[in-house]
Amino acid sequence: MLLVAALIVFGAGCGGPHRGDSDMGEILTEYGTQGPPEPGDWLMLNIPAEMPHLNPLTNSDYYATTVLDWIFDTLLDRDPVTMENLPNAAKGWEISDDHLVYTFHLRDDVKFSDGTPMTAADVKFSFDKVMDPKVDAPHLRNYFEDITGCEEVDAHTVRFTCNKPYYRHLVMLGGLYIIPRHIYGKGDFNNHPNNRAPVGSGRYALESWETGQRVTLARNPHYWGAKEQDGPWFDKIVYAIITDETAAFQVLARGDLDFMSLRPELFIRRGNTPRFKEQFNRFAYSRPAYNYIGWNLRKPLFKDKQTRKALAMLLDRELIRDEIYYGQAEIIEGNFMPGTPEHNNALQPIPFDPEGARALLAEAGWKDTDMDGILDRDGVAFRFDAATTNQNPVAESVLTVFMEELARVGIQLTLRPMEWASLIDRVDKREFDAILMGWSMPPDPDPYQVWHSSQVDAGSNYVGFVNEESDRLIEAARVSFDQDERIALYRRFQEILHEEQPYLFLLAPKVLAAGDKRLHGIRVYPFGIDQREWFVPKALQRYGG
Repeated sequence: MLLVAALIVFGAGCGGPHRGDSDMGEILTEYGTQGPPEPGDWLMLNIPAEMPHLNPLTNSDYYATTVLDWIFDTLLDRDPVTMENLPNAAKGWEISDDHLVYTFHLRDDVKFSDGTPMTAADVKFSFDKVMDPKVDAPHLRNYFEDITGCEEVDAHTVRFTCNKPYYRHLVMLGGLYIIPRHIYGKGDFNNHPNNRAPVGSGRYALESWETGQRVTLARNPHYWGAKEQDGPWFDKIVYAIITDETAAFQVLARGDLDFMSLRPELFIRRGNTPRFKEQFNRFAYSRPAYNYIGWNLRKPLFKDKQTRKALAMLLDRELIRDEIYYGQAEIIEGNFMPGTPEHNNALQPIPFDPEGARALLAEAGWKDTDMDGILDRDGVAFRFDAATTNQNPVAESVLTVFMEELARVGIQLTLRPMEWASLIDRVDKREFDAILMGWSMPPDPDPYQVWHSSQVDAGSNYVGFVNEESDRLIEAARVSFDQDERIALYRRFQEILHEEQPYLFLLAPKVLAAGDKRLHGIRVYPFGIDQREWFVPKALQRYGG
């Protein structure tokens, strides 16, 4: 329900012929959706970077979220097509006319995986932990800052009171992971022993976590939804931790993985052969996610917008789109996704223009005063590091392209690839010059978490962007229940980002994925796929017994 950090998914290699018109082969949007789901078997998946922990409230890692979604329940669910709120652990709810009071009525048959019933006390405990300033959850806490109270009306009724309206209160309260008070109520919450042994009330429970090898989930025998034929369909879900994508593809090809996302080179070349397509279905779909290079605005190098704009003019994003993504990505110019109502269609991406960049850099005061080949300003040479994950070497290829173009105008870029957990730690501490990362976007996104000045020190405003007008726009949009009014505010906000360039916005890549044909129930929705619908027919099942 909130923005989560995601790895950048780039293709392999650069140069060579134009690839934007490459043959994609047969692409599906659904498969095996006609018959009723059948229980049994294991779902074999992979994650390309090991998560630091599995605490659902302090987590901001994309891969951890994919696991946590199976383990923990939320009060509400959302329809994958309409995004309408649906009952989940809460069977019903009421909202006061002034949008300041939200009352949820819990089901009376929800149990955690240890067999303990969920009550309103657990909901209140979960909320109170998010709001505790000692808990490392600023990325989540900002969405609840206008909620002043949480009351247990009775064992299965909880009421939230707000001091101001917020158009996403229902979505955020409904999307809060509910954790058991009797488990997480003791000890240091941020470093809780159950960070590696989570206990929730979702479809699955953690069976084992073998560091560097795999995470295994087993069907939760106490899951309430099983009574209503709502799954879970698989007996187990196994995540193999495979950091090298080529190695993961080999595991997929021999049948030991059921589904994985592929970089374009693998998808189009090795995934488009008759032998591969005999065993696997292929899917290509848009999702609301983008990648970017973020500048640490606390650094003197990046303090002025002329310099930041010049840097944007020195990256050839059309080359990246065509040669690395094989045309399966869209160049973006801001934080809202093309095709969404909030997107400002009047803005255009900054074009690749090295000569224009040279002029802007000179205007910003950058000159090679000591004739060493490196620009300098006020005695500071234009040298900086760009950190990214080493789990995807193609991210390094993209930065290498950037590095070469920067060198031509006298800027020295050094690549700093690192383990995913180390990268996140560096970003959280604001110890970077530039970062190459990405955001996965929720429906009806709120820019507050990433762009409001209150999130500079402890939230997700890692780059330190501060702008009074943008703060006012974001705050005004939060209290508006008129979508047209919010859209107008957000479009002006995008104009500010476009002018200030705190990020070098890159691309919104398509998801390119392959799934074993034994997997049925796959549908592509506006916000991706819902693995909860997947199953394997009895005749095709391989694991368990």
